[in-house]
Amino acid sequence: MPENIRLSFKEMCARFDVTPRTLRYYEYVELLSPEKEGRARFYGAREIARMKLILRGRRFGFSLEEIRQWLLIYGKKGERPQLEAWLGLADRQLGELERQRSELDTTIADLRALRETAVEEIRKSGS
Repeated sequence: MPENIRLSFKEMCARFDVTPRTLRYYEYVELLSPEKEGRARFYGAREIARMKLILRGRRFGFSLEEIRQWLLIYGKKGERPQLEAWLGLADRQLGELERQRSELDTTIADLRALRETAVEEIRKSGS
């Protein structure tokens, strides 16, 4: 990504398919720090990279606070502590997603069984 890239507020919303409210909130909770010129905001390469990480973290189910803390670690302590913190978060989240998948598998199996019972009842009553 070119270092001299600069997106306006509107371009940033469009590029990442987020609402203006979302972008303002990410700034409010200190996930993003755009350059300000009067009332205009501009997002450079650093903010674009951070936005990619924020959206990826959200997709994985991390809270904004967890993402914010992770980004702060990198800014203060360098790459290794960030990666170690990320591994801890990733391990915890993988466990949670596995638990949710197990619950979903059970729910799907229960629903299929109930549906099959209903199909059988319909067959019996139609005979």
